[in-house]
Amino acid sequence: MEPGAGDGAPHYNENNGYRRPGDMSPASATDAAREADRIRPVLKRLWERKKWDPATVRAALLPLGYEEERTGSNGKPHGGTLTVRAMNSRFTDGREVTPEGALVGLSVHDDACVTAFVQKSNYEVTTNGPYPETGCFEPPSGH
Repeated sequence: MEPGAGDGAPHYNENNGYRRPGDMSPASATDAAREADRIRPVLKRLWERKKWDPATVRAALLPLGYEEERTGSNGKPHGGTLTVRAMNSRFTDGREVTPEGALVGLSVHDDACVTAFVQKSNYEVTTNGPYPETGCFEPPSGH
């Protein structure tokens, strides 16, 4: 069995490597924590006001000085560090459901992100290294 192989399934680590964030340098981790501390009170205030749609969350975070991430026609990043989008959909009661709320990803450095969400039940702000294929956002689980 592989070390750290979850339930012991063969090739667990190899098959789930895309779901593990990269490492952050100590300096980048410090910078990410500082940005998380700036974002947390904004999301707390929105949550208390029951405002968690992506447009409202984006509008509340842009005054902190972040620039919205843009992509060129080829899909490559084209500036900006902040992404705010709808929650990931889930398969519930036999159908795809997208819960109310917003996901937030802030690229602080090439090796550091702030990842957050705000939804009806709660909000959370964390720091992590980027994921190999999805940047700041944790990729959806495979089948």
